[in-house]
Amino acid sequence: MRKVSIVIPFQKENDYLKETLERLKSLDYGNFEVVLLPDEEGEIQFFKNNQVPYPYKVIPTGKVSPAIKRDIGVEKGEGEIAAFIDDDAYPDTGWLKKATVHFDKEEVCAVGGPQVTPETDSFSQKVSGAMFLSFLNGNAVIRYWPIGQSKEIDDWPTVNLLVRKNNFLEVGGFDSTFYPGEDTKLCLDLVNKLNKKIIYEPNAVVYHHRRSGFFRHLKQVGRYGLHRGHFAKVYPETSLRLQYMIPSLFFIFCLLGWFPLLFFPEYVYAYLGVWGLYCFVLCLSVFSIFSKIKNVFVSISTLPYTLGTHIFYGLRFIQGYFTKNLRSKLGR
Repeated sequence: MRKVSIVIPFQKENDYLKETLERLKSLDYGNFEVVLLPDEEGEIQFFKNNQVPYPYKVIPTGKVSPAIKRDIGVEKGEGEIAAFIDDDAYPDTGWLKKATVHFDKEEVCAVGGPQVTPETDSFSQKVSGAMFLSFLNGNAVIRYWPIGQSKEIDDWPTVNLLVRKNNFLEVGGFDSTFYPGEDTKLCLDLVNKLNKKIIYEPNAVVYHHRRSGFFRHLKQVGRYGLHRGHFAKVYPETSLRLQYMIPSLFFIFCLLGWFPLLFFPEYVYAYLGVWGLYCFVLCLSVFSIFSKIKNVFVSISTLPYTLGTHIFYGLRFIQGYFTKNLRSKLGR
């Protein structure tokens, strides 16, 4: 049984982190350690008040990016495998067991699994998470819901990603120039530089708490759009894809699609037809979400979230594409 270092970057102890540390007690995997990377020194109160059956390390890092924290965690960890999870997420009981079996194949350097919205999340958090389950998100749906069988992938977020330590160090770890987006660059390096494989395992589930509220949701997807747009220019291998560009095309239509009406009144039928088609697709989106979560009110409430996401993500993607230097303020 391979030893796994579970690497958790965070700023300071919080209720979500306490939940994560509690849930780690239930993992049905007998050989792992937990590497905690807070900003400042200080005792973790959870360990003071609770007995835990697993070894752990607390390594203060100062105010640096999550990418740098994860680099430190991997370097200081003793595991053959580094398992990344966020402090606002917690694993399913079989998380490590389901994921680590793929490392029996030498060509596999990393394994990623879905990040499911917890049932304990608030209504607005559930709506935020449900929006990502729409078929309009294309292949990205597998990041948020366990779908199909294990398969090869080339890009995965660090909220649920396991990597061989030697392969991680071989490519130099994360590129902390970017945040978010450092996980995309890592996966690109692992696949292209090492000619290795990353595997999607639908049964290696973690539960990830979502943003609460419409505007916090938009702020988050806007950051993703900004960096994906920049990556479409500098790392087109995995980011210059139609599925990432469609929201920008929709944003341009929203902004300028009415303009021909000033000169060609008959264009109104085509213009209204596009909006009619979009509304129809939004309705289909609600049904595709309902087929997974079986919650009518949450599914219907994704409508404004989906529209807002398409517009704001599309805007930020364009902004990112034309940004010359997109650096993290907390990078190296």
